[in-house]
Amino acid sequence: MVIDCHNHLGVDLLFYLNAHQPYAQDLPTLVEIGRSHGVDRWLVFPMVSNLTFDLQRMRQGELAPGGFEAIPYAFENARMMTELYDRYPDLGRDTIPFAIIDPLREPAAQIEHLRRLHAQHPFRGLKLQATIIKSDVRALLTTGRSFLEFAAEFNLPFIIHSSIAPEDTWSQASSILEVAAATPEVRFCLAHSCRFDRPSLDRVAELPNTWFDCSAHRIHCQAVEQGLPIIARPENRLAADYRDPAAVLQCLAETYPTKLIWGTDSPFQSYIDDEIALRSTYAEEVACLNALSPTLHRAATCDNLLALLQLPDETLLSGN
Repeated sequence: MVIDCHNHLGVDLLFYLNAHQPYAQDLPTLVEIGRSHGVDRWLVFPMVSNLTFDLQRMRQGELAPGGFEAIPYAFENARMMTELYDRYPDLGRDTIPFAIIDPLREPAAQIEHLRRLHAQHPFRGLKLQATIIKSDVRALLTTGRSFLEFAAEFNLPFIIHSSIAPEDTWSQASSILEVAAATPEVRFCLAHSCRFDRPSLDRVAELPNTWFDCSAHRIHCQAVEQGLPIIARPENRLAADYRDPAAVLQCLAETYPTKLIWGTDSPFQSYIDDEIALRSTYAEEVACLNALSPTLHRAATCDNLLALLQLPDETLLSGN
């Protein structure tokens, strides 16, 4: 079984209103593209900006309160679950839904909504992208501790966007690892290969409750070639030939065989804004994956994700 562990569904109005790309993806599109390249299942969660933010400020590239909704991600999570369970149940059964959260804003109201949603439409984990919404991941240890308690209660893991850029004070890989070390009863996956930061990857290997995914792999290799600061500095960077993304993935898989989880970050396998133009395709992401040996391929596309999820029965992958 080949599972893509990192996919967004829905619309991101921040990207759309500022002419950035991508900005949308629906379930039929994801499944059609994925199946055409040999993928069987998809772990999915909503886009990042949400309707608690003011649309006029979004159009100016800012996220500020004053939107249509009062509870962060309540609309987006419910909307996605309706798409998976009610609109396209034939496709939704091949997904692994995660709910997305904001650890800082209205945590009690979010938890109340998540409890109702989970009872109606079970989800298998929690997603956090703290950078865009500027909501410090370390709030999970303070204001948002209830999310860790909720995850422990329902045995749900986290997938968390990671960063190493100094100006990103919200979602540093080191901060996520600090949360993970303080919460051994909860499991965590750090997205984007920790931006190839070797100390962070080695710490993931040390902690029994952490994994990492390689989502948006090829454009992160491009970022190395372009010298972008979103990637670890050379002295901290995993040693590999970044001109060859397949070779980098091979290095990651061999160095961390029980920790690497494969994912595309669709539709964000490409990322284009006013300053950055990084482009890849779903097909190219799969081609990198298929260069792995059968043993490493199975670990990255199935076994390591199942270890993160800890599903009592693999039939639960259907979401039913």
